[in-house]
Amino acid sequence: MTSALIGWPLLPLPGDDGGLAWPDLARSVRDGLRLILSTRPGEQLMRPEFGGGLDRLLHQPNTIATRREMRDLVRDSLARWERRILLDAVEVWEVPGEPGQVRVEIAYRLARTGEPGAMNVTVDLEG
Repeated sequence: MTSALIGWPLLPLPGDDGGLAWPDLARSVRDGLRLILSTRPGEQLMRPEFGGGLDRLLHQPNTIATRREMRDLVRDSLARWERRILLDAVEVWEVPGEPGQVRVEIAYRLARTGEPGAMNVTVDLEG
């Protein structure tokens, strides 16, 4: 079996049997989280406020203050744009040996089922 492709506008393409392989809730939420964090506000035409706003922190020093601001941006944007989760924790850490990078760790539960989820993202502050 081949991996499922995604068609435009982000719809699954029919498989060999003609059926559609829709993503499950957990995968859809993870994809939504990545989309929020990777989108700059103003980038989407019909939703100009949508996005995480992490681009504002590019070229900022990797300090406790910057990491706290990033934590707050992530927490606020996920609370605003991803209502399918209950956010448990957002932590932002230095990446050992990489002074220009931080690691964002997100812990959440699916609101519908209570199933726990986690996602980690590395952000390059140097752009």
